[in-house]
Amino acid sequence: MNALPLTAGTTLLMVLLMFGTTFMVGKARHRFGIMAPSVSGHPQFERAYRVQMNTLEWAVMTLPCLWVFGAYVSDFYAMLLGLMWILGRVLYAIGYYRDPGERARGFVIAALAFAALGLGGAAGVIVTLARAAG
Repeated sequence: MNALPLTAGTTLLMVLLMFGTTFMVGKARHRFGIMAPSVSGHPQFERAYRVQMNTLEWAVMTLPCLWVFGAYVSDFYAMLLGLMWILGRVLYAIGYYRDPGERARGFVIAALAFAALGLGGAAGVIVTLARAAG
């Protein structure tokens, strides 16, 4: 694993982003008096909660793709695409906190990064398998 330090660093930044969205939910719970286990109440709390949940949902798919891409294509380009995903998720969160209708740009950026990681990683695995078989 020492061969993928950029992918590892990007993973830690993704974890930091997930922690940040969790912190924002806790902050909104406190600010608007929404006691656990409730997940509804004030619209600002609900936005923070949806940002957190959507980020977690996408991270579950993105992290394996990041590592497969890093291992089979490029540590450097995995980092770049991972940072693009993080930027997209941050823009998504900012837009969603302001107005849910403003989340699209960040969503598209993150989704494109995810697609590149997934498709690129799959291509890298296929090429490696083809070389091993040939």
